[in-house]
Amino acid sequence: MGRYILRRLLQLIPVFVGTTFIIYVLVWAVPGNPFAGKCGDRPCPDSYIQQMTEKYNLDDPVIYQYFQYMGNLVTGDFGENYQQIPIAELISDAYPVTIKLALMALIVEAVIGLGAGILTGLRGRGFLDNLVLVSTLLVISLPVFVTGFLLQIWLGVDLGLVSPTVGSNAPLVDFIVPAVTLGSLSMAYVSRLMRTSLRENRRADYMRTAKAKGLTDNRAVGVHLLRNSLIPVVTFLGTDLGSLMGGAIVTEGIFNINGIGGLVFRSITTKDTGTVVAVVTLLVLVYLLMNLLVDVLYAVLDPRIRYD
Repeated sequence: MGRYILRRLLQLIPVFVGTTFIIYVLVWAVPGNPFAGKCGDRPCPDSYIQQMTEKYNLDDPVIYQYFQYMGNLVTGDFGENYQQIPIAELISDAYPVTIKLALMALIVEAVIGLGAGILTGLRGRGFLDNLVLVSTLLVISLPVFVTGFLLQIWLGVDLGLVSPTVGSNAPLVDFIVPAVTLGSLSMAYVSRLMRTSLRENRRADYMRTAKAKGLTDNRAVGVHLLRNSLIPVVTFLGTDLGSLMGGAIVTEGIFNINGIGGLVFRSITTKDTGTVVAVVTLLVLVYLLMNLLVDVLYAVLDPRIRYD
């Protein structure tokens, strides 16, 4: 296992470099002037543009800028944005908020999605199964921004149960509705995925063998069926954390949450390459580490899986 983890960590290096380089090039390909609006309504003077161009090496080739930026990033220097604000300071203010929101969304989709999937997968067809199928289909059909606005209006404006907007320093309870909004689509997928996996594995040979050896239904389900059925769900949940953090732009905008989503959106529109690459670098690390964690969990859930 140790050799496998070391090999996977080494494989992450080219993936990390290639992904961040593609993001760097794509941000530079966005049309627009990075100095637009920096000097008010008037265009910036040539002396200012020349000074900023030299300071941020904007006249150098993109590949040279990228490796110079990544070299500074390795030493922990995120640099400054075009407003001369340290990028590390922007990230330290926004990242904890989005992490809190994404983790709560992951818990919501895991608890509710797994619960609904296990109930319908074990009980078989019936009223509860049809109810879950119809409700998950409805959730999948609704865009996230529609779900967010409906919950905001019903629970926040009409009933007054929750705050319609959530500040960055709001208590944890105020993040529940945004977390449900952010994780609603994945919650529906988790429920359907768990249900299908249970139905498929319940007819597998190893379940018949376990019962033939004298195991009770509860033990066969708890020891064998649930563990094997969790493998595709764990894969989905593990990779979904990065998706939730990167896809929080709409949810954060609806509930007025100053997190990573809003920071990335503003940075892309202003062509603030350094901020975008710094945030995406952290998101890429989350994706890669979660994929590694999921692979390790495979061996825990299924003893038949072994890594050389």
